[in-house]
Amino acid sequence: MKKIIYALLTVLVFTSCEQQKIAFIDNGELINNYQAKIDIEEKFKLKDEAFKKNTDSLANAFQVEAKAFEMAAGKMAQKKAEEKYQELIQKQQGLQRQIQMQQQVMQNEFQTEIDSVLVKVKDFVADYGKKHGYTYILGKNEAGSVLYGSEANDITEPVTEALNASYKK
Repeated sequence: MKKIIYALLTVLVFTSCEQQKIAFIDNGELINNYQAKIDIEEKFKLKDEAFKKNTDSLANAFQVEAKAFEMAAGKMAQKKAEEKYQELIQKQQGLQRQIQMQQQVMQNEFQTEIDSVLVKVKDFVADYGKKHGYTYILGKNEAGSVLYGSEANDITEPVTEALNASYKK
């Protein structure tokens, strides 16, 4: 019985003395250098440019119609001019609603894709930590979750490289 207690005590002492492997990652740097995020931003930049061109063409077409009405309004009967004016106002409001809905859809799509990237990064870091024997991987950010960390414990670069290599596959 005494031998079992000594054996357990010895195991306990050795396991409590085991070094914990701790590192940190600069969250912002990791995310901003992740190729998947860069690709998503580029994709949505192109979508945004196309959206702006479409919006500009709709606005120009409306302005042409409004100027045409303005020029013709003096020759119209007042009641007819008022009806046409109300139609233009409704058309303008409809265009504004359409533009706002398209913007909201694009923002939702972008946010969904970025959220997906964040989940992938979090999962990747967890797997990286397990594979490389880390007890903890802390996240450094502007809020100051890691106020100081030795450069030797900063694994941002190797994790970013591994993450991007995983993305390219």
